[in-house]
Amino acid sequence: MDVHIRGKNVGITDRFKSYVESKAEKVEGLLPKAQLFEVSVSRLSDRSPKHGDRVEITMVGPGPVIRSESVGGDKYSAFDIAYARVLERIRRLKDRRKERRGRGRTSLGDAAANDFDMVDVTPAPLEVLESIATGNVPVVPQTEEDYSPVVIRTKEFPAEKLSVEEAVDQMELVGHDFFLFMDTDSERPAVVYRRKGWNYGVISLTTD
Repeated sequence: MDVHIRGKNVGITDRFKSYVESKAEKVEGLLPKAQLFEVSVSRLSDRSPKHGDRVEITMVGPGPVIRSESVGGDKYSAFDIAYARVLERIRRLKDRRKERRGRGRTSLGDAAANDFDMVDVTPAPLEVLESIATGNVPVVPQTEEDYSPVVIRTKEFPAEKLSVEEAVDQMELVGHDFFLFMDTDSERPAVVYRRKGWNYGVISLTTD
């Protein structure tokens, strides 16, 4: 596994490189097929409410990309926090794979046919799905007098076809609370989201 370390507005010493490489060896033992362990270090600007360094870790290999980031008083403390999050996401991934091997796979279609009873998922209310599908979500135009601090940002990503379980793995590895994907069973957009504990939810759209 290759280890890449780069700094932005902060120097990368040989001591820090050795520290990161020693930690990367443990990760390589957990994921032998991993190809890249990339660490990016940047110094927080003086205008930031916090002071110190930000560390971003990206792991690339066969399967989903694992990402983590953290801020600390220096690059060592920031790296330790981000590194701990990477280990936790690897552990959760391995636990899910063990659990998956111990039971049969359930397609999204079968789960929906049984009202999601076997996977402990609660579907979104029908009126919510219909509003999204038809575009009938109410929008109130704003004027300068109606100024609101709420800002809505939009992003576009390439459509990725995954099973529900693969989408859950992707969501866990990047540390998000939800993940949008194209479901391989229904060939339609769907969203998985985290609930309490090891429970997850699925929201999908239908034109029926």
